Amino acid sequence: MTGVEKESKQIEEVSLEDSIEGARTRVLLVDDQAIVAEALRRMLAEEPDIDYEYCNDPAEAINKAIEFKPTVVLQDLVMPDIDGLMLLKFFRSNPQTKSVPIIVLSTKEEAKIKSDAFGLGASDYLVKFPDSIEVIARIRAHSRSFLAQKQRDEAYKALRKLQQELEVKNQELERLSSLDGLTGIANRRVFDEFVAKEWARAAREKRPLSVILIDIDHFKKYNDNYGHQGGDDCLRQVARSLAATVRRPGDLVARYGGEEFVVVMPDTDIKGAEKIAHALCAGVNEMKLPHAHSSTSDHVTISLGVACAMPSSSTQAESVIASADEALYQAKESGRNQYQLAAGSAVCAKE
Repeated sequence: MTGVEKESKQIEEVSLEDSIEGARTRVLLVDDQAIVAEALRRMLAEEPDIDYEYCNDPAEAINKAIEFKPTVVLQDLVMPDIDGLMLLKFFRSNPQTKSVPIIVLSTKEEAKIKSDAFGLGASDYLVKFPDSIEVIARIRAHSRSFLAQKQRDEAYKALRKLQQELEVKNQELERLSSLDGLTGIANRRVFDEFVAKEWARAAREKRPLSVILIDIDHFKKYNDNYGHQGGDDCLRQVARSLAATVRRPGDLVARYGGEEFVVVMPDTDIKGAEKIAHALCAGVNEMKLPHAHSSTSDHVTISLGVACAMPSSSTQAESVIASADEALYQAKESGRNQYQLAAGSAVCAKE
């Protein structure tokens, strides 16, 4: 335990101690004999920090306890109408009184009766009445224990609530940390982790993995002429179009860097990747986002490099990314607004 943790624990313990010391002891007596009630009242009369309440009808004991909220109950074992052991059962079965300490009062010192009382949840057993010093000491001890446990329960409940809130916030933080701040799609860190994990899985299962690298055509000219605000809006719209086109839950669309995006498609061969590349290219074309300064088209277009590999334990994901990058270069060299395949070529229909 670090020094800070020890100090925090000590502060918590002192705070709990102070809280218990400041709490009042509340005694409820349930007994049909007024003489017993008077005897206990006199015992407690000189104890200013102890509140005392008397109930002479066992049938009203539970309601009285719920209303008075005692920190300790003293109850007789022999009463009319309701047996003391039965009343003990009632106290323990009620959610609002089940944990309140109960000191059973009896005129008999019998082992069987004691055993039955403790078996039903009694906290203590007194042959009425011993010396007042002993009565008060037991009342204080049980009350203090009850208050301490109650405050611990409340503290743990509050702690659990804070932990749940923290977990929700951590999940939200994790979600936000995985997203690109500008476009709202997955960021480069998520891509790096995802492609490495999927590469290893594909190698184990001997399944293909395809990657598409995407670049917005003439984006520098777009930024220079429409301003950075316009450039940011262009990036967001292109990202939305890409994400809307790639719909399989197991695929990933991420921002690769600057005006570049990347799509990773596990368990997808080159033909499947080509279909997606065609759809991605067409989807951005269909937005008709004006780009008056492009030498390729009067609206925003993209170039794509498509690569597919059969991963193995002796190869790395960087190899398929490099192939996709080379195909992207070829798409740009071939006039842009198209995709090129690393293992061949195909051109997206221009508009």
